[in-house]
Amino acid sequence: MTLSSQSSTHTISHDVIIIGGGSAGYAAARTAETEGANVGIIDHGPLGGLCILRGCMPTKAMLRSSDIAALIRRAPEFGLDSIDVQANLNAIIDRKNRLIKEFTAYRIEALQDPRFTLYQEKAHFLSPTLIQAGPHLLTAQAFIIATGSLISHIPIPGLEQAGYLTSDDVLELRTPPDSMVVLGGGAVAMELAQFFSRIGVKVSVIQRSEHILSQIDKDLAVPIEIKLQEEGMTIYTKTMIERVTGSSDGQKTVHFLHDGQPQQVTAATILQALGRHPNSNSLDLDAAQIETQNKTLLVNEAMQTSQPHIFAVGDVNGLHEIVHIAIEQGEIAGWNATHSDQPARHYDDRLKVQVTFTDPQVASVGLSERECQSDHVPYLVASYPFNDHGKSLCLGELHGHVKILCHPQSGEILGGHIVGPEASELIHEIIAIMHFRGTVRDLLSIPHYHPTLAEILTYPAEELANQLPKGK
Repeated sequence: MTLSSQSSTHTISHDVIIIGGGSAGYAAARTAETEGANVGIIDHGPLGGLCILRGCMPTKAMLRSSDIAALIRRAPEFGLDSIDVQANLNAIIDRKNRLIKEFTAYRIEALQDPRFTLYQEKAHFLSPTLIQAGPHLLTAQAFIIATGSLISHIPIPGLEQAGYLTSDDVLELRTPPDSMVVLGGGAVAMELAQFFSRIGVKVSVIQRSEHILSQIDKDLAVPIEIKLQEEGMTIYTKTMIERVTGSSDGQKTVHFLHDGQPQQVTAATILQALGRHPNSNSLDLDAAQIETQNKTLLVNEAMQTSQPHIFAVGDVNGLHEIVHIAIEQGEIAGWNATHSDQPARHYDDRLKVQVTFTDPQVASVGLSERECQSDHVPYLVASYPFNDHGKSLCLGELHGHVKILCHPQSGEILGGHIVGPEASELIHEIIAIMHFRGTVRDLLSIPHYHPTLAEILTYPAEELANQLPKGK
């Protein structure tokens, strides 16, 4: 049920109170209720959560349009007459909005289920055990904070004065600009940069690190950079932004150092995609006596904050800005909040998965080479390119490779990485094997239909299996 905003004269008690009704919050609420708890959910709206309203789902709906446009333009490569494809951004946004309306309705229905009490109010702590939610005073045995994240506003001289768009803004942009400078090289930045490039916008990317997608190994990022540049995008890496200036005709110029040398790029608009930060400012965490670091709620493996009865899950704890991990954390917190008398369940990032939906896509599970090297984890590694694989040759998808890391003695797969066609789908075979702590020999023993993209995984697996001690 949903409570009205009329003022309460008494304190309302729940077993568990969830602050935030997005993916992590709803997972926590559902789990706690299943375990027998009386659950209150606080979300001031709009209901739906970041993933549905402004993240995963709207961007993937839009990317589908630009991906199809790019494929149609390749028609002559496949013996077909060329077609002049013109993107209609207005229609793309309309399609996206229809899908998001459907997804949102499903989530709202779930939140308004009479199993829960929904407070559509803003909330803040009055003490470690008391919350103000609009006119309501609420108390509980446990609280789970799942308020997500907000776009970071980076203090670049002149940027605010010149004006810019964010990843939220472009989801409703109905007239494409002639040109765009994208600040940042993370997943959101690169997905949107390629989208706008493919619908006819001249795009330049300015990235501080040595390569785009700086959180992944360089060999995975390079094939994406090459493809984007082939499609006409300009990418500057190893940069330092100095300032932004605007002109009377609305053009915006970003001044930066590139390899230490002064450089500038001018465009009709700027997409500021320099990351997000935990949405925690309005919660009054000092009153709750919760330890934070740069707005991030610090948690242990049980998702507990410095107050053991207060949990934090999803983007707000800063561990991973990934929806399926937020859901897993929500389920862990929901269970732990209702079983304080039993050993806590813990989050284990051994199977952490990351996907970026550029073309080519890049997907990773488990350890990267960089992580193995920094943590002194012994490993063997082998890779195989898509431009030497039968099915990908037939599809005309030649960028990228697959890479597998395994333990040098047992052959247990430590990490899998794919940059190439359908990487987001192919990675799940490696996830499944790693879930059961399988080895490269297990991967080899699984039948693979021919010709398929998935066959390519057997090539590095075979190379690694041949390096293992005999009998292992």
